[in-house]
Amino acid sequence: MSDFLMKILGFVMSIISTISLTFTPITETIIKGNYDYAKSFNQVQYEEQLVPQKDTDGYWTFTTDREFKVVQLTDVHIGGGAFSLGKDKKALNAVAAMLTAEKPDLVIITGDMAYPVPFQAGTFNNSLSSQMLIDLLEQLGVYYAVVFGNHDSEFYGTHDREAVAEIWGNPELKYSLFQKGPEDIDGVGNYVIKVKNSAGIVKNAFFLLDSNAYTDGDVLGIQWKYDNIHDNQIALYKANVEAIDAANKAIDSSYPMFNSLAFFHIPLEEFGMAWNEYRENGYKPTENVTYVEGYLHEDGEKSYCGIYPEQMFETMLELGSTKGVFCGHDHINNAIIRYKGINLVYGMSIDYLAYTDLNSKGAQRGCTVIELGADGSLDGITLENYYQDKYPSQYEKESVTMQW
Repeated sequence: MSDFLMKILGFVMSIISTISLTFTPITETIIKGNYDYAKSFNQVQYEEQLVPQKDTDGYWTFTTDREFKVVQLTDVHIGGGAFSLGKDKKALNAVAAMLTAEKPDLVIITGDMAYPVPFQAGTFNNSLSSQMLIDLLEQLGVYYAVVFGNHDSEFYGTHDREAVAEIWGNPELKYSLFQKGPEDIDGVGNYVIKVKNSAGIVKNAFFLLDSNAYTDGDVLGIQWKYDNIHDNQIALYKANVEAIDAANKAIDSSYPMFNSLAFFHIPLEEFGMAWNEYRENGYKPTENVTYVEGYLHEDGEKSYCGIYPEQMFETMLELGSTKGVFCGHDHINNAIIRYKGINLVYGMSIDYLAYTDLNSKGAQRGCTVIELGADGSLDGITLENYYQDKYPSQYEKESVTMQW
């Protein structure tokens, strides 16, 4: 896109955003019922809820000698506008039902919490959808962390990534563990959450990274030019792995490399490479690939990764800490495939809004449950469908078609 067209587009969008902000009070009045709905859910009942504390390195840290459960949600796609009222309620109900049943120690949402596309949501104001989901999570009383997706701060949205980060990182929030991360590193929201044992050893770490949004001038995403994790983000990941390993060995020199998981929105190119290798071998395992569960249902079994090669996966292999990578982005790619020893996980999505045909379909909707052992081992990853009996909902659960 030329600089001239970019300037015109920027001017038009600034006018639209100004109009959207002008009418925000009206929109908030229209969607007030959904804010009330988000705050009406019962709090999740824990027998003994773990409470994180800030460690000396500034990262939130849980301390426990028992098992630890993480639930991954992705692509919730709250519209937050007048057009998406009903679908937003369904999404909130789904999130509440699954978290209430699973009672996770931590919820990690891998991007696209918001979907303020005006002709579907009825607003350009992406702060409304973020706040609605936050209201629900705070009401449920579960600790949560997020990374941003491409839709959380669209070019035409009223709030850029920095502004959205201020919403999710509001210090008045009781359960949010979001951190913006270093300002000299690309992206917004590059941080770590740790799990220690009572001896002070980090047995698990969760690396949350901003996989950015669009690139090569494709500011609206209409050319499918998705960005990648950048080199300085990879360097930050490596530095943190090495620092945690060194701190562990200062306590116990014989302690092995700790186990970690990585969470971001846009998948690595290895997601597609692994699936293609598996498919080309007749859907049978190869030396590099082990199929676990699920399928890639995007057209052509395609993975929509960043358009440039990067070294994130190679760095993970080199360091030997990360045992799983969890992404979203491709709403009907729901699969776990192990590639060169690392689990590549397309989480179950929530989306009722962005893919318009998914409102009445349900095979892809759910959450990903991650079970970590008392010793930090990765004991299990399962893709869980929302429409199971194990997830009763506080409000009526819609009927859907299971398309596969």
